[in-house]
Amino acid sequence: MTTSDERDRHLLPRFAFDPQPTDVSGWADPRPRAGTWLEQYFSPREKVDTSPKVHDEVKYTTCYMCACRCGIKVHLQDEKIRFLEGNRRHPVNRGVICAKGSAGIMTQYSPAKLRKPLLRTGERGAGEFREIEWEEVFEILAHRLGRIRATDPRKLAFFTGRDQSQSLTGFWASQFGTPNYAAHGGFCSVNMAAAGMYTVGGSFWEFGEPDWDRARYFLLFGVAEDHDSNPLKIGMSRLKKAGAKFVSINPVKTGYSAIADEWIGIRPGTDGLFVLALIHELLRSNCVDLEYLVRYTNAPWLVIQNPGGADDGLFARDAENQPLAWDVTEQRVVAATGADIRPAVVGTFELPDGRRAVPSFQLLAERYLDPSYAPEAIADRCGISAETIRRIAGEIAHVAFNETVVIEQPWTDWAGRRHERMVGRPVAVHAMRGISAHSNGFHTCRALHLLQLLLGAVDTPGSWRYKSPYPKSAPPGPRPCGKKGDVKAGNSMAGVPLGYPMGPEDLLVDDEGRPLRIDKAFSWDAPLSVHGLMHMVVRNAWQGDPYRIDTLFMYMANMAWNSSMNTSETMRMLADKDPETGEYRIPFIVYCDAYDSEMVAFADLVLADTTYFERWDAISLLDRPIGSAEGPGDSIRHPVLKPDRDVRPFQDVLIELGARLGLPAFTNPDGRPKYPGGYPDYIVNHERKPGVGALAGWRGTDGNTVGKGAPNPRQLEQYVQNQCFWRHELPMEQQFFKFANKAYLEGATAMGLLDKPEPIIHQLYSEPLQRFRLAARGHGPVTAPANRRERVERYFDPLPFWYMPFEEESLDGASYPLHAITQRPMPMYHSWGTQNAWLRQILARNELYLNRSMGERIGLKSGDWAWLSSPHGRVKVQVGLMEGVNPHTVWTWNAIGKRTGAWNLKSDAPEYRQGFLINHLISELLPEHGGYRHSNSDPVTGQAAWFDLRVRIEKAAPEEAGETWPIFPAQARPPGLEPPADNLRYGAEFREKRVRTRGRP
Repeated sequence: MTTSDERDRHLLPRFAFDPQPTDVSGWADPRPRAGTWLEQYFSPREKVDTSPKVHDEVKYTTCYMCACRCGIKVHLQDEKIRFLEGNRRHPVNRGVICAKGSAGIMTQYSPAKLRKPLLRTGERGAGEFREIEWEEVFEILAHRLGRIRATDPRKLAFFTGRDQSQSLTGFWASQFGTPNYAAHGGFCSVNMAAAGMYTVGGSFWEFGEPDWDRARYFLLFGVAEDHDSNPLKIGMSRLKKAGAKFVSINPVKTGYSAIADEWIGIRPGTDGLFVLALIHELLRSNCVDLEYLVRYTNAPWLVIQNPGGADDGLFARDAENQPLAWDVTEQRVVAATGADIRPAVVGTFELPDGRRAVPSFQLLAERYLDPSYAPEAIADRCGISAETIRRIAGEIAHVAFNETVVIEQPWTDWAGRRHERMVGRPVAVHAMRGISAHSNGFHTCRALHLLQLLLGAVDTPGSWRYKSPYPKSAPPGPRPCGKKGDVKAGNSMAGVPLGYPMGPEDLLVDDEGRPLRIDKAFSWDAPLSVHGLMHMVVRNAWQGDPYRIDTLFMYMANMAWNSSMNTSETMRMLADKDPETGEYRIPFIVYCDAYDSEMVAFADLVLADTTYFERWDAISLLDRPIGSAEGPGDSIRHPVLKPDRDVRPFQDVLIELGARLGLPAFTNPDGRPKYPGGYPDYIVNHERKPGVGALAGWRGTDGNTVGKGAPNPRQLEQYVQNQCFWRHELPMEQQFFKFANKAYLEGATAMGLLDKPEPIIHQLYSEPLQRFRLAARGHGPVTAPANRRERVERYFDPLPFWYMPFEEESLDGASYPLHAITQRPMPMYHSWGTQNAWLRQILARNELYLNRSMGERIGLKSGDWAWLSSPHGRVKVQVGLMEGVNPHTVWTWNAIGKRTGAWNLKSDAPEYRQGFLINHLISELLPEHGGYRHSNSDPVTGQAAWFDLRVRIEKAAPEEAGETWPIFPAQARPPGLEPPADNLRYGAEFREKRVRTRGRP
């Protein structure tokens, strides 16, 4: 009788039944014997090289796929990028790299890269050019700009987009002599920057960050996932691991909101109302940090109460101009900055001259304790229940006052008072464009800072902290330059085009109150427009309001498409001619870009820029810093690749142009160029003031000085050796309470971060705003024009308040019942990534998303096509339904849609036919009021209010489905660009080489 094993033996390979040797305990020896199936199992025929050679060389630089400015390792093979990796040593990303950063390869190898400078040959907008040489470029520019500078420098309008060299471009504008300079901030987040700088001497985003390691409660307002993505992701992971509660306030539940512990789907434009209701509850419950307020804010400063008087609402001051407070011990007025006073925060007091005054905190309490700010009063407007508002306020108060964070670190404040410990309230806040891009955004951002200050949660352990080089004084200065006497033919300006007005006397207006800048920044239209109004430049230049310009010079600002308020109108204005003369209303347009964007087609002269892998850049403390709460830092980019095209870095072009024009800072006394080595020469040797240059690391002739010192000829070499970044960590003694920390204030002054080691007083009550309000009442040497007085009186309130966004206020809500907003997706930033072949595979078309219940109520389902209309236009969209959006809000991804022919995409690219913009629906101007049409902007700062858009939606007819509308005529492909390949491949050549050299796949 045979066993089953013996019977089936012939069915198996002979080696399968080879007996295994056994050890003394009877178990099979685990080592496979030669020729057995186990050997083949553990040693398969295919050989895998676990350490293949993937590069010839590794270089370090700084990413430019968004504004995080992460450190990256560039692996090069055959002088091409093999792959990109995060730099683990870099303080920004600590090795993390996102989809955007990894896909930088396909931004470098984009088919849309311009190959050479171009001069227009056809009509504007058609995209018809001839290639020219760089010498011709400089001849054209030197001749035209030289004539402008010799006659009227204001005739040059110089505006840049989201570049990272604004310390150079702004300085160049001053040297040229034009006040008409700004960057993209007025279109992005100036409300946030200005509100923060006028309140706490810093702000969110690049000015500060949450204390990720110690915060116990985190509030995130209006942040889309493209902004600061790697640092935010790293920080949020630390928060969540530590068990902190994360609350996201955003109309849309995507990205960060989707991982929050609680999502609050607020109605757009009502964030300020929600924050002021939280303040109401904190005050009502007496959950405020009075000790912090008395020591570090202007809460006890006395405000004059003299209705109708020229001093009404100003701070009472002594003969030395010091603000006054009422000392409750001595029962008299004293200097409010005294170290040992016991000031009152409520009450009415008589000044020595008989005038009445009250502490600013009293005015604050009177306003926000009013029942109009109670949760029940604002719940319906915000779309948040009163119970939720009250609960959030209670949770904030509990964490702030019952879960304090203590660091056992002594420190001394500015007055010499020693503190044995650092005590903080672990409530942290972060915010961005979602609360800023509204016509009420300035006061919303101010309200958010007030919330932090009332809790004592600014730069304390567990709260929001300043990033170096902040804090600055509130506001910091300088004042904007560009008054009538500041701009002279053939001369540079003595100051900078952008600054911080302290009152009406700092405005750039003529004797009749008319604007002196082409964008009307620092005028009665937008007095605190510290970032300018880029979104108004094209319209104002087209209208000749307030005057005609000669040349519009732009860099990385795609005004013909997604960098304008209304795309259709902007393209029309760029190409419009005066019917009487046949000349373009904007006589000459110069545009610099590395890629064939929509704006290229409307330029007369195109400067072909390099990519970020092909040039030097300085990510400077003078510009958009990468410092952290632990200390200052900066970084560089350097050429890791040589351009394969006839292109030049824009910074080099500016510097050479400055020398050819004879601008003082760019030429030596004998007329020779001051920086013959171009931008790297400028980075090393230019000093903004003695010892302070573009980079703060390795200063001094020997490279041993931190922050401030003489130029170091080896500075860039030392940056490259240190993987292209520099970081200085502050001692723990200096890392908190920077605004009042004696050691920090003195150290920051020694490093050149501050001019003086003086305390920075937080401004609950903003006196500069009151000065404008008094000018609207007819007081002071500079008064508001009659048709602006009502506007300035209302919106220049020294305490934050909420008002309905302008567009919503001007419309019939029944006709346009929905809010419409955009978000930037995590794999793309602004519009930069939407031509990238790898990122396009993630998102090459966009839908209009609306709340599922709302969509079903009006008969729409996912995939339907619909018409989205505003009072200014309409666009055809494809609909998507979702739960995670405020019921009264529709939204889409921004900047996906492209103009046909742009970016050298295939003619059937989905971005052309299924991608759309809602910019077509927005107006740059508000309805006429008082005989004048203001820009569709915040009245304080001029921030573009493109999140105020109101719309209605209607289902499209069946025959209208399939593609978006409007679709504009295709722009021509510029000379030098080859048609895009049917299949854009990258990396195959590396595999083919490996096959050839190794003889196998």
